[in-house]
Amino acid sequence: MDKRTEYVEKLSAQMVEWDTQIDLLKDKAESATPEAKYDYSSTISALQLKRDEAAVKLQGISAAGDDEWEEMRAGTERVWGEVGGILRNAIMKIK
Repeated sequence: MDKRTEYVEKLSAQMVEWDTQIDLLKDKAESATPEAKYDYSSTISALQLKRDEAAVKLQGISAAGDDEWEEMRAGTERVWGEVGGILRNAIMKIK
């Protein structure tokens, strides 16, 4: 298996995990007070937007040529870090 395939598979698995965690956050937010629910909703919406941005980056890497994907990797890593940070903050906030 080449490096790009391994990288794409790793990121794809991470996205599946994020989707699961986002769904859990949505469930927890449903049982919150109306004020907290609104706050949680905006946090989850921001998280989903970043997750979607990460999905676009992943698609770009999948479609890129052998030389191009390495150049795209830095931008992808940045977005992945942002999603991870937002998710951690959301989990701490919604606990």
